Amino acid sequence: MYTIKTTVTNELIINKSRFITQLYPLNNLEDISKYLAEAQKQYPNATHYCYAYLLDNLKKESDDKEPSGTAGLPILNVLEKKNLNFILCIVIRYFGGIKLGSGGLIRAYSNSCIEALKKACILKLEQGYKMAITFTYDNIKKIAFLLKSENVIFKEYNNDITFVFETRDKNIKDNLRPYVKSLTELGTVLIRN
Repeated sequence: MYTIKTTVTNELIINKSRFITQLYPLNNLEDISKYLAEAQKQYPNATHYCYAYLLDNLKKESDDKEPSGTAGLPILNVLEKKNLNFILCIVIRYFGGIKLGSGGLIRAYSNSCIEALKKACILKLEQGYKMAITFTYDNIKKIAFLLKSENVIFKEYNNDITFVFETRDKNIKDNLRPYVKSLTELGTVLIRN
């Protein structure tokens, strides 16, 4: 499974219609409405704002007044065929006066997504683990060394220190155990590589 590293914008002109594609890495559902509102503000008076997204096990597509199945579904199909996840693709269309027909619309929206993906930095998503550890201050150097290549996402300094981190190495807990007071597995996560 894959995702993209950063936002990408690409533009195509097809039979005088302007197709502007925006790709976004997606972390939560709330971002979708924010990105759609930004697209409508950035490209006012466009004829259509069609989109598709994949967010873990959720997926949705919208034709935004294009004929049913000619915009959102072709975009979603491209994303799925590329094995992408945690991604939103918005294709903004300014109608150029020439009707494309159903087949032409499907090709236009598919190609808009494909061309934008060519500009994207693709990251592999790997199954990983989220863990929390609590340890004393005298072990901080050893813990920092053991976690130097892990993604520490939370640190708390009280009487003891607590770190929450993501790792691909499930066996790291064996290396940490001698230096921690507690180690808790918080579940699985997808880690962007």
